[in-house]
Amino acid sequence: MAAPAEPSDDGLRDLAEQVVLAAVGAVSLTAERVDALADDLAERGGLRRDEARALVRDLAARWRGDSIRATERASSAMQTALKQLGLALREEVEDLELRVAQLEHRVRLLEGSPSRRRL
Repeated sequence: MAAPAEPSDDGLRDLAEQVVLAAVGAVSLTAERVDALADDLAERGGLRRDEARALVRDLAARWRGDSIRATERASSAMQTALKQLGLALREEVEDLELRVAQLEHRVRLLEGSPSRRRL
């Protein structure tokens, strides 16, 4: 007697890999392509189309959120490392350049004022 047909471990692994790859790729997919991917996943995975679409859209939203958080953490870590090394960030240098330019302008105005020349 044969056992009832159940998905093999390889089949489940393939489906899981497809879901992960779909989530990674869905970040850059258009809505039309997301729907096509969900339809394909529904056919292969035995899900209803609306469930597959919801799954793909949910995974894409999570992936986008994760990538934003990872970028923010990397940026924060980089800023901390630069500060520990005693290096200035570009924004800080630009702010200082602006302040120096403002001070130079004020000095030129003071040097050129008539009340200053009398002294």
